[in-house]
Amino acid sequence: RKRFGEQQPIVRAMPNTPASIGKGMSVAGAAHGTSEDIMLTAHKLLSALGLVEWVKDEGLLDPVTAVSGSGPAYVFYLIEALAEAGLQAGLDKDFAMTLARQTVVGAAALAEHDAEIPAHRLRENVTSPNGTTAAALSVLMDGRLQDVMNEAVAAATKRGKELSK
Repeated sequence: RKRFGEQQPIVRAMPNTPASIGKGMSVAGAAHGTSEDIMLTAHKLLSALGLVEWVKDEGLLDPVTAVSGSGPAYVFYLIEALAEAGLQAGLDKDFAMTLARQTVVGAAALAEHDAEIPAHRLRENVTSPNGTTAAALSVLMDGRLQDVMNEAVAAATKRGKELSK
């Protein structure tokens, strides 16, 4: 606003890298006084990249960036870690990477296909009581995965605020 003036309509948007294949998530915020026509035009442009959501509070764009803008890197790191765990368990490197990559692709497609089902329910549907998945999830949950993710998002949000000054 300092650069363009208080009266200029401004739309800020945060797409993520899956936008490069039309599977992105873009979140936009409009400055006070931005017309519906401008917002509609921005929405149409961003829709070519994937899904679009709007926030009323532009201050939310920093945590949005932390979750969605940086989120693909977290998922790619999960693929790396899962493939490395497969390698450590005795799988061939390329085979472990194929398994990890396709597992994430398939799980993401299932989450998209069954969007009305909460993620925790999808996870529970895969988890047999006292089975292999339950054993693995116990390690992930005891290992503070949620806390680590909270810390990662907080760090990215903080850095986003620093960069926007």
